[in-house]
Amino acid sequence: MSMTEPLTLAVDGATTVSALWLQPPGPRATYVFAHGAGAGMNHVFMATLSQALCAESVATLRYQFPYMERGSKRPDVPAVAHAAVRAAVAAAHKRLPDTPLFAGGKSFGGRMTSQAQAVAPLQGVRGLAFVGFPLHPAGKPGIERAAHLAEVKLPMLFLQGSRDELAELELLRGVVNGLGKQAALHLEDDADHAFHVRARSGRTDAQVVQALAAAVAGWCARRG
Repeated sequence: MSMTEPLTLAVDGATTVSALWLQPPGPRATYVFAHGAGAGMNHVFMATLSQALCAESVATLRYQFPYMERGSKRPDVPAVAHAAVRAAVAAAHKRLPDTPLFAGGKSFGGRMTSQAQAVAPLQGVRGLAFVGFPLHPAGKPGIERAAHLAEVKLPMLFLQGSRDELAELELLRGVVNGLGKQAALHLEDDADHAFHVRARSGRTDAQVVQALAAAVAGWCARRG
């Protein structure tokens, strides 16, 4: 198992955040991996998927948003979150400047990454991979959160569970189809927003994580 390296990223002149760099031998791609709204970069799902990606020869940079670094439960306003995304992308690009670079994240982290890209291109990034895109709040179906995706202008991979309560499947399919050839959907049957599957599915959460890592690695390879 490869070891993670702790880093400190400067978001702006007054703000720094923690990060974790995980690099396999001979990396074929780099993925800047932002966390979700309720749990930081050390959450077991983040760590497990990062190790699975490492086994697929994908380097990862996990990082904290400033609010998580402070221990706050209230997510940063978009401008602050976007600045953190850009700092992480720049750090990853500096680490492996000749390796194809991708970005995204779990839920909130993926949405902040896509918003940042929609505002102004993330330097060197070839595509965005969303691990459970939060299309709408739980119990409140809608597609307003996807409006900015038309401005992304990069290939996008949506990794979703069929039972995701933050992305009603037919609505999500409509969004992905509306984005045309630049968007693809990878669906994990029976998985919820946390990519947990029930025992009766015949699969384990660990198997889902491995499938997600393989999907991301294959998608990156086709765009590298």
